[in-house]
Amino acid sequence: MMDSTNLHFALLLSITLCSFTLSAQHRILSQISAPPSLAPSSLLPVFSVLSYGAVGDGVADDTQSFKMAWDAACQAEDPAVILVPRHYSFMIQSAIFSGPCRNELTFQIDGSILAPDGPDSWPKNNSKRQWLVFYRIDGMSIQGSGLIDGRGQKWWDLPCKPHRGVNGTTLPGPCDSPVALRFFWSSNLMVKGIKIKNSPQFHFRFDSCHHVHIDSLYIKAPSSSPNTDGIHVENTNNVNIYNSVIANGDDCVSIGAGTFNVDIRNITCGPGHGISIGSLGPRNTRACVTNVTVRDSVIKHSDNGVRIKTWQGGYGMVSEVWYSNIVMESVRNPIMIDQYYCSSKSCANQTAAVYISGVSYSGIKGTYDVRSPAMHLACSDAVPCTNLTVTDVELLPAQGQRMLDPYCWNAYGAVADFTIPPLFCLMQGNPLTLPTNDVDRC
Repeated sequence: MMDSTNLHFALLLSITLCSFTLSAQHRILSQISAPPSLAPSSLLPVFSVLSYGAVGDGVADDTQSFKMAWDAACQAEDPAVILVPRHYSFMIQSAIFSGPCRNELTFQIDGSILAPDGPDSWPKNNSKRQWLVFYRIDGMSIQGSGLIDGRGQKWWDLPCKPHRGVNGTTLPGPCDSPVALRFFWSSNLMVKGIKIKNSPQFHFRFDSCHHVHIDSLYIKAPSSSPNTDGIHVENTNNVNIYNSVIANGDDCVSIGAGTFNVDIRNITCGPGHGISIGSLGPRNTRACVTNVTVRDSVIKHSDNGVRIKTWQGGYGMVSEVWYSNIVMESVRNPIMIDQYYCSSKSCANQTAAVYISGVSYSGIKGTYDVRSPAMHLACSDAVPCTNLTVTDVELLPAQGQRMLDPYCWNAYGAVADFTIPPLFCLMQGNPLTLPTNDVDRC
């Protein structure tokens, strides 16, 4: 019979040998590459458009196949994936993908989606104001390595477009042009990783949406293409726009009325018209925009940098706007407030205006196109801008040594430190009176 000392030793030896064996097995296993982890979507039911009759040759009309795949995924019991497979090109007519769905959806775009080739290829009974519409969706991700091509050239060449007539004038003729991807009354949306080019008009537009996350997009159209905004949001809140490259013929990002809680970060913008709030207040309408941040971005070779533009005669308020850590590369109007915005040759003078207050410019550096001053703060005659703060701004001419003085009109605020060029025209403090009858503080 084994005494207690020998028993204790045997137990220790057994445990040690067991630990050694497990350790050796672990070392052997660690030399073998583990299988790649499956993406969450790969565990979900997949509804490929090919399974619903899509051809994918870039010529056949695959609209109905996409709609059938959407309807099936939308009614599935569990979260589902609608797959646009790689190595195929699918031509789709104008279509509306409607909810509400029974689950969350992933629209996985790995192939190419093409619009009809111009106005003459557009079905006469279809709206020419939108191409792909998502309506009343709660919980959807659009992602993938594929391409969406709006084939906008023939739309841009319509006689009505601003660049078609003499000296930028327009010519008579039909002018409606479709937005590429439009989202109405939807929430909890994510758009990530896809490439989109050459939309006839805006590339993305979000109307009355909530909780929108946009990340790692590549948006491209020629700098001469009219009204091809990259991302437009209106009556929409809680929006994140991150890590994207946008080059087009209009605003890289435009923020319309009724929008709040917008965070824009790490955007490379240009050529284009910069990152804009507005235009706000057309046709004497009310506009409220608040809590907008634009930071850690680059704007290059653009007609504008960070801009707020409003029409005369509008009302409402823009407030709590922060621009910080932005690099300008040969930008015309790097910092701009324009309360006399007018898209035609003449607009009537009006006293009412959207009230602009609480705008901060910090860490904005780089070069500007000397055709315009580096800072242009043109506020309403009747409703001055207030609480503008400027700090750590260094903007040098991109060509030559001549430095234009900034322009200010009825703009009040504070310069926290010396700016380049010096901002002597900003009036310190607050105006003596602010016409309360004309100011809607939202």
